[in-house]
Amino acid sequence: MKTIGFIGGGRITNIFLHAFENSGISLENVSVSDINQDVLNALKQKHPKITITTDNLKVVSESHVVFIAVHPPVLMDTLTKIKEALPENTILISLAPKHTIEKMSLALGGFDNLARMNPSASTIVNKGINPITFSPSMKDTSRNVILELMKTLGSTPEVDEAKIEAYAVISAMGHTYFFFQLQKLKELAISYGMNEQEAQSTITDMLWGTTETLFKSGLTYEEVTDLVPVKPLGTVEETIKGYYDEYLTAIFNKIKP
Repeated sequence: MKTIGFIGGGRITNIFLHAFENSGISLENVSVSDINQDVLNALKQKHPKITITTDNLKVVSESHVVFIAVHPPVLMDTLTKIKEALPENTILISLAPKHTIEKMSLALGGFDNLARMNPSASTIVNKGINPITFSPSMKDTSRNVILELMKTLGSTPEVDEAKIEAYAVISAMGHTYFFFQLQKLKELAISYGMNEQEAQSTITDMLWGTTETLFKSGLTYEEVTDLVPVKPLGTVEETIKGYYDEYLTAIFNKIKP
C-alpha cells in the first residue's frame, strides 16, 4: 500500500476517503493537511485512521501519491510553497480545473510527475467518473499506480487534457442538474401512493432505461421521444434547454484554461 496524502480536507477529500473505505483500502497510510484545524478535526471524526496535520510540507515529503484538493484560485500558490519539499518520485495529482500540467510544472520548477483528475461526487458510492490526464513525461509505472488505486472507485478514463473542463461541467457538476429533480420525483411518487423503496427503485430503473433507450436503441432522438405520447413537461422543454445553454456554457467558459 502506497502512502497517500491530501492537501486540502474539504468535500472531495472526504468523498475519496469514503470510497477508499468502501473498497477495503486502509486509511492508516493516508494523511491530510489543511490550514483549518476544525476541518481536519471533522474529517478525523469521520475517518479516525487518517493522520491530520496543518503542515503541507510534511504530507508532501512523506507520501508516494499526493492529491492536491484545493480550489483553483489557491492552487498555484500552494504548488509554489511545496515544491522544495517534493520528492522526485512522488506522484502529484491536481483535482482542480483550469490549471494545465504545463503551468503546474513551471510553478514546481520543472517537476513533471504530474496528473490532473476531475472527480465526481458519485465516487462516494464507488460509481464515480474520474477522468484523468497524465503528463507526457510520467512513467508507465506511475500511471499504473494511480489507475490501480482508482479502479475500485468507479470509472477512470484517460482523456486528453483539453477535455478535462468539459468533463468537469458534464460529469462532475452533472449530478447537480438532477439531484433536485429526482428528489422531487421521489416525493411526488410517495404522495401518489408509492412507498419510499418503490419510489427509489422505480426512479433508478427508469433512469437506467432512459439512458439505454436514448443512447443504445439505435433510434434517432425524434424516434425515441415519440415512444412516449404524453409529455407533461413538453411546454417548458425549450425553456429548460435554454437554461442549460446559458448556465453550463457560462461555467465552462469560466473554468477553461
